[in-house]
Amino acid sequence: MRGYCAGTLPQTPASSQACGKTPFTQPLACEFLPMPTYLSNTQLETYRRDGFLVLPEFASAEACLKIRAQGMALAASLVPPPEKATVFTADGGEGGHVADDYFLGSGGDIRCFFEKDAFDTAGQLRADAHLCLNKLGHALHDRDEHFAAFSRTPELAALATDIGFLDPRLLQSMYIFKQPRIGGEVSCHTDHTFLWTEPRSCVGFWFAIDDATTENGCMWALPGGHHLPVKVRSRLNAERTRAVMDVYDTEPYPTTGLVSLEAKRGTLVLLDGALPHLSGPNHSAEPRHAYTIHAIEGAARYLPDNWLQREVAELRGFAPV
Repeated sequence: MRGYCAGTLPQTPASSQACGKTPFTQPLACEFLPMPTYLSNTQLETYRRDGFLVLPEFASAEACLKIRAQGMALAASLVPPPEKATVFTADGGEGGHVADDYFLGSGGDIRCFFEKDAFDTAGQLRADAHLCLNKLGHALHDRDEHFAAFSRTPELAALATDIGFLDPRLLQSMYIFKQPRIGGEVSCHTDHTFLWTEPRSCVGFWFAIDDATTENGCMWALPGGHHLPVKVRSRLNAERTRAVMDVYDTEPYPTTGLVSLEAKRGTLVLLDGALPHLSGPNHSAEPRHAYTIHAIEGAARYLPDNWLQREVAELRGFAPV
């Protein structure tokens, strides 16, 4: 059988985390895997070279509009009153959500998180509550039948196999609103920082539910940046009452060479877990809805002090039920 050579992913020994050293990367080992069935060889090479791959028209417009309607319905039905709002920020500062029980306990649930600019100077919401949300998270793929069906398809299962997964497990999902005029910035980061496994295995599957443009806050990524050492790790503190950052390298990720990932509705963007990426604020009049799934390898060790708490054994893959 023909095959291609895929390197094992870098891992970080616990000893290097504990002493705050830069994560250690093991040499790549060669493992022969079956030839891709969904991606072309060129697409697979592009993904391995750049750390991301843009796949236009992966999902139909009809499917995206249905999942959009379900996202809005969940937001309207689940949104808490403003006085109980948890604000989520990812602009580089330490948001209050990192020590919020509502956020820290959301790994197996569907919960609502507000934009920081949703409130005016008097502390009042600028619009209806469900139109002021940053996102829904973090288990839509397991807790809602519509999102479960969208998240588990033969095409996604084949795609996961093509990029090297042996036993993919869907760990986290988010419906991101990027609301008009108040949609917040997401600073440059890697997903592995927050969903740490040994060896590294996290991959993001990001769907454009609305058209994503530079005007409404599309993603930007650093081609080849996944070859850089991951600079920080988010984990729970010893008391498990807040998420803290272990810093391995204080030098920011490079900004030179970032490319915009503008995407039409239905586009899927694959993101290696070590790829630095970001998105700008949405100051436009148009929303930029997106849906993201993060998958990890079932055989990888999911660290017990990761902020998102779920039992890997209970997680399922991309195959439809």
